[in-house]
Amino acid sequence: MTAPFSRPMEIGSPRRKVTVMQGDACASADPAVEYTTILGSCVATALYDPVAKIGGLNHFLLAEPAGSRNETVVDEHFGVYLMELLINEMLALGAKKSRLKARLYGGANMHVHLKRIGSDNAAFARAFLAREGIALVHEDLEGQNARRINFKPASGQVRCTTTVAAAAPPVAPVIQAKSREERGDVELF
Repeated sequence: MTAPFSRPMEIGSPRRKVTVMQGDACASADPAVEYTTILGSCVATALYDPVAKIGGLNHFLLAEPAGSRNETVVDEHFGVYLMELLINEMLALGAKKSRLKARLYGGANMHVHLKRIGSDNAAFARAFLAREGIALVHEDLEGQNARRINFKPASGQVRCTTTVAAAAPPVAPVIQAKSREERGDVELF
């Protein structure tokens, strides 16, 4: 788990919590902004330029569409698009790509019997950063637990908490549809 925030915000500055949903990429230099997101198999990238004091966070559902290697796909669900979008938003605010530091979170494989989408997302994010020459300074990836991320973009501070699988709410039981005899007659209007 990443260390909790160490500095309180300045007195008088109202904190603005911004939820980063799937398909979002946000960047800011405002010390009052805090980004938050919840991840399962999705991956979030927290980027930070320590000189410009600009940070950003994205949240992607899937790495890239099948057969799209080396293409930029304009679809907000895919990491290949959201990684580029996040970098561009930060550059537009004054960050320099050569100074960016990255932290990766998420990529859980929460369902044992399903495809390892989380691992695929994690592998993509690592490879993307390496290909772009962006330093990966921390990762909390894979496993079976969901994560909540809180990120202060102006300071680069991140808090990651995990949900133990046993503490997750149970899956609701499947309710079988009743037969016509059990339902009775249906009157149409």
